[in-house]
Order: sequence, then C-alpha cells, then structure tokens
Amino acid sequence: MSDEHEPHLPPSEPAAPEARDAGSQALAEALHSSFAIVKVVLILLVLAFFASGVFQVGPQERAVILRLGKPVGVGPRQLLGPGLHWSLPYPIDQVIKIPITEIQQVQSTAGWWHTTPEEELAGANPAAAGLLNPAIDGFALSADTNIVHVRVTLYYRIEDPLRAVFGFAGDTNFTYSLAGVSNALQNVLNNALLYSAAHFNEDDILTRNVAGFTEAVKTRTQDLIEAEKLGVSVENIAVDTAPPQQLADIFQKVTEASENRNKALLAAHTEADKIISDAAAQAAAITNAAEIARNQYVTELSAFAKKFTDLLPKYESNPDLFVNVQLAETMAQALTNVEKWVQPTSLNGKSTEVRLMLNREPPAPKKTTATGE
Repeated sequence: MSDEHEPHLPPSEPAAPEARDAGSQALAEALHSSFAIVKVVLILLVLAFFASGVFQVGPQERAVILRLGKPVGVGPRQLLGPGLHWSLPYPIDQVIKIPITEIQQVQSTAGWWHTTPEEELAGANPAAAGLLNPAIDGFALSADTNIVHVRVTLYYRIEDPLRAVFGFAGDTNFTYSLAGVSNALQNVLNNALLYSAAHFNEDDILTRNVAGFTEAVKTRTQDLIEAEKLGVSVENIAVDTAPPQQLADIFQKVTEASENRNKALLAAHTEADKIISDAAAQAAAITNAAEIARNQYVTELSAFAKKFTDLLPKYESNPDLFVNVQLAETMAQALTNVEKWVQPTSLNGKSTEVRLMLNREPPAPKKTTATGE
C-alpha cells in the first residue's frame, strides 16, 4: 500500500507558553485556597472539639471527671464544686454530675406482695388469688410467727458523693456504678424490715404499735448505713404494713372489734374523768366553804378575846361599877325601841308584881396572903 492515497493533515501548532502558565497558576491558586479552607475548617473543628469539654456544675451538684474510666484527681480533689469546668471530650473523659441536695428515694423489695407496674402506678392492691406464693410474693415473719406484709420507702440525700456513688475511691479495683448506692440502700431496707418485724408481734406491727415499729425500722436502717459508710443521710422513712390478703376479711373484723373496744374504753375514760372532775370540784367547794367558815370563826373569836382583854382591867379596878355600867348599857340597847310597857293584872284587878330572877353575883375570890392562908 502506498501512502499516496492517505489524506494529509496539517501539522498541529504547539501551545503557547503563556496559556500553559496561566492554567497552572489558576490550578495552584485553587488548590492553595482549598487547602486554606480545609485548614481553617480543621482548626475550627479542633477548637469546637476542645470547647465541647466545657461544662457547668450547678449549685446543688458536685461533679467527677472519669478519664478512661478512672476518676481524675486524688481524694477530695476528685470532687468538682459549682461553676464552669473543663474536661477532655467524650469518649476520653466522662463527666458524672451528682445531686447533693436533691431528696431521692428507694423502696424495699422483700416484704410486699407481687404487683404489676400498672398496679403500682394506680396504687391498687392485687386481688387475692389462692395461697401466698413465696416465689413472687414478699412477706415478713413477726415475733409471734405470723405472716405480715411490710414495705419501706427511704427518703435520703447524698452526703458524701465520693463514697456514696464511687465507693472507696482509693481502691485499685475501682468500679463506677451510679445505681450502686440505690442497690445498697435497697438491701439495707430489706434487712431492716425483716429484722424489725421479727422483734414485734403482728398486732403491734399492724395496729397497736405502728409508731414503735416504724421507729425500729428507721433506727436499724440508720445503723446499717453508718456501719457500711454509704455516704447518705436519712431524711425520712415511710412504712406500710398490711395483713395477708387471703385473711383480709378476718383482719378487718378484728380491726373493727378493736376500734369498738377503743371507743368503749375512750367513753369510759371520758365518763370517769368527768366524775372525778365533778367530785374534785365539789370537794374544792366544800373545802373553800369550810375554810371561809373557819376564818370567820377565828375572826369573831379574836374580836371577842380582844374585847374581853380590853374590859378586864376595868372590871378588876371596880367590879360593881363595871357591872352596873354594863347592865345599863345593855338595858339601854335592849329597850331602845320599846314604846309601851304592859304590866299584867290579876283576876281581882290588882296589879301583879313582876320580878326578874337574875343570877346572884359570884363571890369575890379570896385574897391569899404570903403565907398561903
């Protein structure tokens, strides 16, 4: 074959040097701008990453930083107070906030019958069905070997956050568990209610000494918390008690009989108090009247004695004159209002003689001489 039949193309012209330099420069500038933008974005991401570690601790909280699962700091320095703080972002660091003033609660699980979540929310007791099932129903044994249901609710506040939430912070086998204190307190309540129930009779737990049983549960709970050093303070304890559901009707009758007995005793005590009060009032009235009469008699006798004492010297100085003066004064007082004298007459019309029989004057005492004669 010959090359004569092939078409001849015009030779291409080489690109100008100026065009190649402009394209390279534009590409370089674009790459430079892109790298600058990426660098700024990376710097912003790094700043945002580290800024995400800033956190706020409220006035009613304390916080602990866990770095790779271990608390940062030693001893009290592990606990961060209110204010702004910084930590490495998650997952390197983890911030645990602990409420120290919030009242929390936990409930026992050992002494109450089985209830569903719906029944718990509604506050309703399940209907008694058959016999007690120890596999799911909780109960306690009283001192008189009777079955009783007890449920204890503890209201507490975290007093030592490091010990309450983290246990022994100095332990080399440190393990963080937020639910640890709640589980420990639940075990304490179960122990306290079973222990206390075993020291009280069933009637005392249910009706007769509910306050004493509640105080015993509270004391046992506080002793266990202090012994285990759980780092919480007890604010209050609520104790619910109930008889077995299968015997609810019988216990209701016993309760009604006890209430009737208490009403009768109360009425009797009220009547007794009224009778005693009335008797005391009468006794006080009699005593007061006697005291008034006594004071009156004493006053009158004192007046008579004083009068006699005042008249005695006058009598001793001149007995005859004294008797006549006293007789005249007495007759004057006795005859002050006499308006008419009536002298009786005899049957023959002659006046009768009126004689007054007076005691003769007592003889004067004999004067004794110095020799006794």
